[in-house]
Amino acid sequence: MYIVMLGKPGSGKGTVGNLLSKKLKIPHISSGELFRSYVKKAGNIGKEIDEYISKGNLVPDNLAIKLVEKRLLEQDCEKGVILDGFPRTKSQAIELDDFLKKRNKKVDIAIELDLSDKDIIDRIVKRMVCTNKDCREVYNSEFKPPKQEGICDICGSKLEKREDDDVETVRKRLQSYYETSAELTDYYKSQQLLYAVKLNLHSGKTSEDVAKEVEEYLKEK
Repeated sequence: MYIVMLGKPGSGKGTVGNLLSKKLKIPHISSGELFRSYVKKAGNIGKEIDEYISKGNLVPDNLAIKLVEKRLLEQDCEKGVILDGFPRTKSQAIELDDFLKKRNKKVDIAIELDLSDKDIIDRIVKRMVCTNKDCREVYNSEFKPPKQEGICDICGSKLEKREDDDVETVRKRLQSYYETSAELTDYYKSQQLLYAVKLNLHSGKTSEDVAKEVEEYLKEK
């Protein structure tokens, strides 16, 4: 099964995607983490990616597509994946469809997590992420603090605050999102693949609740 996670930066795509990954036993691929990994190991390409990420800009289509397709060819992706942060544009979505079609595969569902801009800023600016790549649990100093400051409840690894998680960069990322989001959601809506989940940071609805809702929907689909 091939699942695309849609939504604003910080809407919870990563957390929900990870939960679905465990339930469905398919890899969760975060484009942000994929790009960051190339920053450290891909020489000039890594530097080029870092130029975009550090300023809150989108990685160009041709570069993003090349890296994601390379990841999708790895053996653990054979039975499907959960894509988080890709595609971000309609052109990327079309390229993804073409890539999968050549391999007799297709996107099965696009899940959109809908959260207000104010909640997004509150969530990202106060966000901390586990440094353990096999865990990557997400915390929030106000809404979901760790039991021990700076330490992950699950695996005991250190938590980190991303350098680009500041108000100015978040607002810029939101602006970039709005420039492409309508066309992308319309693309999946036209194929009857879009499933939207309305969220509110203060509603008490947890990521586990959202993942369970999506899982139930997939069973009925």
